[in-house]
Amino acid sequence: MQNLTNKEEEIMHILWKLKKAFVKDVMAEITTEQPHYNTLSTIVRNLEEKGYVAHTAYGNTHQYYPIVALEDYRKKFMNTAIENYFNNSYKNMVSFFAQEEKISAKELREILDIIEKK
Repeated sequence: MQNLTNKEEEIMHILWKLKKAFVKDVMAEITTEQPHYNTLSTIVRNLEEKGYVAHTAYGNTHQYYPIVALEDYRKKFMNTAIENYFNNSYKNMVSFFAQEEKISAKELREILDIIEKK
């Protein structure tokens, strides 16, 4: 699985949400500065070349749909982040969020409960 640019990732989130979409449908979902239609079309075609989406042709228009599941991408993204930023240690990652006060002791106890029930 190739890495995505920030803009490609934004477009993938829209496609995961919509499940199937024409470029104009994707454009309507963009809440930040909207790219030109042709630019967006190029981004979607790049996602197809990278193996993230496929399309169904209706004449000259294409309806795109994701072929990589959000969960599969999430696993790859998290594994890469943990490897690159936390020395391949989940403990280091959780410690980071605890120190940044992004996770509470109560949430950590809930995580421990989940782990212990497996």
